[in-house]
Amino acid sequence: MSEEFLELLTEQVLRGAKYREITPGLVRRIGAQELAKRRSFKEAVKATKNKLHQVGGAYQQTKINYEKSLEMLRETAVSHPNFRTTCHQLMQAHASTRERLSILDEFYTTILADLPPVRTVLDLACGLNPLMYPWLPLPEDVQFTAVDIYSDMLTFIQDFFEIAGVNGRTQQRDIIGNPPTEKYDLILLLKTIPCLEQVDKLAGEKLVDGLNGRTLLISYPTQSLGGRGKGMVENYAQQFERLANGRNWQVQRFDFATELAFLVQTEQ
Repeated sequence: MSEEFLELLTEQVLRGAKYREITPGLVRRIGAQELAKRRSFKEAVKATKNKLHQVGGAYQQTKINYEKSLEMLRETAVSHPNFRTTCHQLMQAHASTRERLSILDEFYTTILADLPPVRTVLDLACGLNPLMYPWLPLPEDVQFTAVDIYSDMLTFIQDFFEIAGVNGRTQQRDIIGNPPTEKYDLILLLKTIPCLEQVDKLAGEKLVDGLNGRTLLISYPTQSLGGRGKGMVENYAQQFERLANGRNWQVQRFDFATELAFLVQTEQ
């Protein structure tokens, strides 16, 4: 595989409407893998697009109208109950957050109830999850960092932070190859590891090795995007056990109807 072919593949993929907002580093990472495996350049381009769809595109079944969404947020920002209603409505546009809506009132309050003071939060592969901010049982001045691969989504999230008065910032990055290393009180990995392992089977382990968090909230879906759930809880519980094996972690398990969650206290 030549660097020239990799550059050409990356440029070609990023020209596509579905992929142009994705961080180029991830496109290059997947592209390099596919060029090494496929018989032709055309096959490698197609396979790269398919993998990117599995990692991110599948969770956005329709294109999100960010401009209209911001208008809705601005209109209801002055009224706290209506603002929560708007956030709830907008989170339906992303499959991962939509699955959490039925348990949203209990999810964070239950899991985060007994944590020591949290001043910094890192939300990895965040999607639209930062819109859950009104439900977080954390100080109003908590510093919130949201990370994802889509630049347009992150621009929207940054605008949301400003409307909601959140001390927030966004970062576009490939967290498989370039994980954040700054220290955080709380790091959210909500249904993130299964997505990353579509690209690299060891991605979850590598990511956790590189993170610097006092507390990790790691969760897994209890059913597929297609609605199949047979054996998924047992499978992901075993996957987490393998991830935690050999680490000096204190772990609490939380079982919800649509999500399996583990709150981890690390030794950092």
